[in-house]
Formats: sequence, structure tokens, C-alpha cells
Amino acid sequence: MGQPLDLVFILQSLGLTIVFVGLIGFERQRRNKIAGLTTHLLVALGAAGLTMVQQYMVQDAIEFVRQNPEFAASVTIERQRIVAQIVSGIGFLGTGAIIKTNGYISGLTTASTLWIGAIIGIIFGYGLFWLGITLSLMCLFVLTIIKNVFRHAIEDPHH
Repeated sequence: MGQPLDLVFILQSLGLTIVFVGLIGFERQRRNKIAGLTTHLLVALGAAGLTMVQQYMVQDAIEFVRQNPEFAASVTIERQRIVAQIVSGIGFLGTGAIIKTNGYISGLTTASTLWIGAIIGIIFGYGLFWLGITLSLMCLFVLTIIKNVFRHAIEDPHH
């Protein structure tokens, strides 16, 4: 078996996921959207956890081949399979947040934040902390500043 994941790494990854995806989830909850803080955190923590499991499985397979080179041809190491399934699975989950009534579609932004929250969880799960922090802050910038600037520009064309 491969080396168990380091507790410090696990706590850093999951802690950063809670802080930064929590901010995105809080923004959604503050606006009374269908998926808020808890949903965003559960999605992102699950994605981060599965990403860490995937890393462990890859290391375990590499270690197995090192110890048993005669099995090298029959061991496959698919480093992206679980991550790919997370991304598509969360896309499916996000469709539940999209509602169409009387020709009006709502929930697209919330579906998008669930998806990006999972991706941020994946990024933190891989240990790419600065990328996760930067992406989170950019998302918050879009959800707060950019969204409001363009909303006011559309409402007042002389602005």
C-alpha cells in the first residue's frame, strides 16, 4: 500500500476548501438562492476528498508496480478518471438548481457556483493552494463586483 496521506496536507486542503468555497456558498445563501453555504461546502469537500483518494490510489499503484514489476503491464494508472467523474457528476447536480417558469430561467449562476466549487475542491485536493485561492477570489469578484457593475449598466443605458 502507498503512504497514507499526511494529516497536515489533509487539514490544509479541506480547511482551505471550507474557507474559500464557504465564501462562495455564503454569497449564494445571502441572496436566498436554492443552493447555499451547506450545499456548496458538501459538494466541494466531497470533491476534495475524492481527489485525495485518487492521488493515494495512483501512489498505491506505482508502489505496487515497484514491488511487483512482473505485473507492470496489467496495472493501469488513470490519474484523471475520478476527477472527470466529479466534474460531470456535479454538472448533473447543477441542473437541479436550474428552474424555468413562464419563460424565465433562474438558477444558472447557482448551478455554475456548484460546479466551480467542486473544481476548487479538486484543486485544493491536489494541493494547488494558490490556484484554489486565486480562483475562489476571482469567483467572488465576478459574483459581487462584476455582476453589480453590469447589472447597473444594463438597467441604466446612460450610465
